[in-house]
Amino acid sequence: MNLRAMLNAMSQPKPRAQPTEQPRFTGCWEKTVIRPLSEFPDLAAIRGETLALMQEEAMPEPFDPARILYLDTETTGLAGGAGTVAFQVGLGRVTGEGFAITQLVMRDYPEERFLLEKVAEALGDSDVICTFNGKTFDIPLLRDRFLMNRMRTDGLDKPQIDLLHIARRVFRLRLQRCNLATLEEAVLGIPRAHDLPGSQVPQRYFNYLKTGEFALLDDVLTHNEQDIASLCVLLARMCRSYAQPETLTHGEDLYSMGVGLNRQRHPEEARRCWRLVKEGRMKAASAMQLAHSYRRAGDRQEAKRLWLDMIARREGGVQPYIELAKHYEHAENDPQTALEYTQRALMLLAEPALFANQTVQETQNALQYRYARLRRKLARAEKEG
Repeated sequence: MNLRAMLNAMSQPKPRAQPTEQPRFTGCWEKTVIRPLSEFPDLAAIRGETLALMQEEAMPEPFDPARILYLDTETTGLAGGAGTVAFQVGLGRVTGEGFAITQLVMRDYPEERFLLEKVAEALGDSDVICTFNGKTFDIPLLRDRFLMNRMRTDGLDKPQIDLLHIARRVFRLRLQRCNLATLEEAVLGIPRAHDLPGSQVPQRYFNYLKTGEFALLDDVLTHNEQDIASLCVLLARMCRSYAQPETLTHGEDLYSMGVGLNRQRHPEEARRCWRLVKEGRMKAASAMQLAHSYRRAGDRQEAKRLWLDMIARREGGVQPYIELAKHYEHAENDPQTALEYTQRALMLLAEPALFANQTVQETQNALQYRYARLRRKLARAEKEG
């Protein structure tokens, strides 16, 4: 081809590329399964008055357990923040047919609004939201995504039951870790097998977006479905435990439940828990808490009886002696008996079997100061008499 022909060819208009057809997004992926209610024992224990013992946030009246929405999200990031999206949301509720679990997935980012609209619809049919760490993570994340999509957020303002905080108050002393998997195994007796670690969930979604293979999300959906079911089972079990603390078999759990109830101004229920600790390493601590509760309520004689019982059973170390010394000095104006209990506490601390760590040394110093002060007080009284 000569130069003229080449120039003529270059000057000819190029054929226009045919526009590629853009995918149309009209909804998100959705699936609902119904699990039998036999998998959810203790449902009858979920009552408004019991929830009032478990947390400070008030429940709606009248309270209907069927109006609780159990919610859990799977996200593109575990730390939250800008750019984190809930690509999958699980929703559960108790129905006449069973426990219905609906799972929503955005198969691509343009489907997010359709997913959020489904969530908003479910929120509108509910009175209470039940989550695990939802107050810190799931609900703020959804609120941000609603705002980004210019959607109303008032459905997220409903009363919440965050089981992470409730479970921590009761089980952290015994279990240390209180993630959902640990609670399932140690409290509910339903350990998971071959479960997808939560840390791998975001990468699974990104791999799906690259390949289009929806099967990559099967493990994510299985993980999420079990999370939703466990929320309901755990809530029912926690409600039964608060209504019937005698069903708890570990002293650490009873002691911790009592501490939580006392902090939330339910002293009678707290005392019930502490009385149930009959043995084990928390027995003395529970007796001490029980005595302090009566003292704060003004029943000093019952507190005194409990401290004396502890000494008779050789429980609590020097603490009941110290409390009795305070009681006899300030409540009964009996410095002589107060001095005797102070002296007995010092003698107990002087036993060589005790390791004199900093706490013991500080207690010993305080007792020595009390002993000297009581001696001076008695000397003045004798001189004046």
